[in-house]
Amino acid sequence: MTVSTSQKAARPLAGVRVLDMSRLAPGPYCTMLLADLGAEVIAVTGGRAGSPVPSFARGKRFVALDLKSKVGRKALHRLAATVDVFVESFRPGVSARLGAGYEELSRINPRLIYCSLTGYGQEGPLAQEAGHDINYLALTGVLGAIGPHDRPPTAPLNIIADFAAGGLTAVTGILAALFERVTSGRGQFVDAAMIDGCMSLMAMHYPVWNQKVMPDRGVGWIAGTAPYYRCYACSDKGYVSVGPLEPQFFAKLWEDIGEGDLPDQMDIRQWPKIEQVFEKTFSSQPRDHWAERYAGRDVCVLPVLNPDEVWEHPHIQARFPGAGPENVPAIPRFGRTAVTPSALDESDQSDAILAEAGLTPDEIAKASPESERANNGWSGWPPVFKG
Repeated sequence: MTVSTSQKAARPLAGVRVLDMSRLAPGPYCTMLLADLGAEVIAVTGGRAGSPVPSFARGKRFVALDLKSKVGRKALHRLAATVDVFVESFRPGVSARLGAGYEELSRINPRLIYCSLTGYGQEGPLAQEAGHDINYLALTGVLGAIGPHDRPPTAPLNIIADFAAGGLTAVTGILAALFERVTSGRGQFVDAAMIDGCMSLMAMHYPVWNQKVMPDRGVGWIAGTAPYYRCYACSDKGYVSVGPLEPQFFAKLWEDIGEGDLPDQMDIRQWPKIEQVFEKTFSSQPRDHWAERYAGRDVCVLPVLNPDEVWEHPHIQARFPGAGPENVPAIPRFGRTAVTPSALDESDQSDAILAEAGLTPDEIAKASPESERANNGWSGWPPVFKG
């Protein structure tokens, strides 16, 4: 849907202010999404800030604070009093020790939505344990269900736990709490745990584990065994994704490249024959041959694009003109309000932000010393390898 100039309105979260004290990737991704939707996001750096990921920095203003100093904590409290949402991603208890716990900030601002985004949640035997995406996938059965059957499980980058189960789940909780606040007038604590998000994402798959549809890792209807739901190599070493699960789509594809009568795709005894035909046929031509052949034909066959090819695809260009690896689209699209990627400003804005919060020049100097501001740490991603 094209949004005309006359239809455009303020972005959905215009007027919402967010104070972001999160680290690493899931929290900054969450607050980037909020910024894309129109929220004003102030990201706290300095001290235990780590290095901001430039990919998630757009639409944010950066303030350096020394939370070990009284003036730094005073500055944080001043800012917390003016915002709607606070996001942090430390292990349970760390924010409280920095003067930024929920109990303390909610006394200052009773309407505050406080989101803690962690791997294991706020309680339980693992709450204080270190972890990363691959560990959260392992604990929740996701990793045990994906990847090749005859080799160790393989994590799909850090997309599932960090971003889908973490960042997106946090956004969902924050938006729900903002909506509830309209009625109650009160803020609340949001416990967004990546393991919880992973379990939710597995809701369709847990019940069918060890059944014919999903008997083992890398085995099953949509796990790689069915010959009509997998990728096939082409003559140029490219790949096509083949996914005609529905009978009408499979019948169309078989009519075009199949051999003999239409097989019963749900009869696993027929799968070796289907696999043999597909392997032989798709390997006979380059990837883009198949992309062109099946464009618009409803057979669920598309080319497997490398990340640097995505932005040249006509469909992506049509939906998001100007999108690219340094400018991924803002999501989702709305019919009446325009949502576009926010501008990226890497500069330190500590002086301006803290002055707006009412701090004096002397307090500003003490709250965010120059040593905490140097380049805002813009060197954490990508990592620098040796050798």
